Amino acid sequence: MKEKTSIRIAKIIIAAVLLLVALFPIYWLVGMSIRPMEEMTGHISLIPKSLTPEHFIALFRDNGFGVAIKNSLFTTLVSTAMALVIGLCTAYVLARKRFRFGMKKPISLWVMVIRILPPIAFTIPLYIMFSKAGVLNSKWPVVFACILINLTFIIWYMISFFADLPEEIEESARIDGATEWQLFTKIVLPLVLPGLAAVAMLSFMYAWNEYTYSIIFIQSPANNTVPIALAALNTEDNLTNFGLTAAGGVISVIPITIFVIFAQKYLISGLASGAVKS
Repeated sequence: MKEKTSIRIAKIIIAAVLLLVALFPIYWLVGMSIRPMEEMTGHISLIPKSLTPEHFIALFRDNGFGVAIKNSLFTTLVSTAMALVIGLCTAYVLARKRFRFGMKKPISLWVMVIRILPPIAFTIPLYIMFSKAGVLNSKWPVVFACILINLTFIIWYMISFFADLPEEIEESARIDGATEWQLFTKIVLPLVLPGLAAVAMLSFMYAWNEYTYSIIFIQSPANNTVPIALAALNTEDNLTNFGLTAAGGVISVIPITIFVIFAQKYLISGLASGAVKS
């Protein structure tokens, strides 16, 4: 009995230490964002001696961070939504045996090749396409680039979820008079909700943090996204302004945190409902 108690206490201590190590960078980021500049010279205390919102005020007042947030929300939400719609439909069609056009293997191979190639490999072709289309001076190149990357991930990830569903469920719904669209939206998608929540979270995170295509395709400061705005803070004037950079970092993680918490709720409910249905 004593040995079991000792093992349990040791596990709790190890878990607490690991949790502390994982959360300390977040604590330090938040602490730096609310410290006055006077506390960031010389020895920096673990706990801030005083608090100030000056870094957040300067971020929006002098650095146009609000515009960057709007741009990132636009590119992230639009690209994630479009990638999910196209990717889920494509994965469902590819996963079913009634796909008889002889293109299942070539399309699956194409998806895999695009997924394993580094994003930088598509930069020149995409740049030429966007330049000829006349959309370089806008946010749409970043939207389309994020769709390209996330679309292949969604298709490749969701094919296995759709393939594992018994086709008898779909046949029963078809006998009851359900159309293909009703079958897909009301029968199939609720059954793959855990996978849908996972790809939505990862696609949102990639699009929000996307930097490579943004730095190449965005040609106007008015179209800067959050990663570009954060990079612009590291100038010679702001190089030692750690509070300003930390404030930008804190704001940049808020949308991802909210979205992950929201999607995780549906992920857990989807797992529970799937267990009951099975």
